[in-house]
Amino acid sequence: MRLVIGNKNYSSWSMRPWVLLKHFGIPFEEVKLRLDFAPGSDFYRRLAAVTPAGKVPVLLDGDLAVWDTLAITEYVAERFTQHAIWPRDVKARARARSICAEMHSGFTALRGNCGMNIEARLPEVGQRVLAEEGVRRDLDRIVGLWRDALQASGGPFLFGEFSAADAYYAPVVSRLQTYALPVPQDIADYMARVWTAPGVADWVRDALAEQDFLDFEEPYRASRG
Repeated sequence: MRLVIGNKNYSSWSMRPWVLLKHFGIPFEEVKLRLDFAPGSDFYRRLAAVTPAGKVPVLLDGDLAVWDTLAITEYVAERFTQHAIWPRDVKARARARSICAEMHSGFTALRGNCGMNIEARLPEVGQRVLAEEGVRRDLDRIVGLWRDALQASGGPFLFGEFSAADAYYAPVVSRLQTYALPVPQDIADYMARVWTAPGVADWVRDALAEQDFLDFEEPYRASRG
């Protein structure tokens, strides 16, 4: 299989399936495209050859192309049933799918104001955006969602062992760290476990080594020096 992704420092959607595949030791070839949203760019030209959606990530398995992170996750779960990609328990599995779908379609204020930027530290921006009702509401919901899942499962991850749900929220952990958004200690402990989990740690290492800064992804900095 091949997984087409964008820059690791910025591409939160790409991070999710990459982390999932890495964590469970599922072999794949990485195909990284430099993010460039200009019409006619090499990014769009190369994507057009594999998906009509024009977005990363895309999973290629033989002549099959699967796009969208939820679809990729479901395909991988069906293809590699030996791994607990989703929790084994049917009720836990339904809850895990629910919180992933909520991430997929929600938290727009947090995502819009706090773009993923793994190597950056922007606490002053985080302090400013917390004044916006939508960001505070999103943060409170994420804290409550994580806490409920951890209390129900007993941890150490949302549904006990690391699953698609943790991979799906790994970019959120990155955002909360970059912008120093305040969370209770039990949530900070969960974030630390995610950050050092296999797959997540590998992605973060690669993102820090990337050093490919894109101006349109750096709205809070006039220059990188």
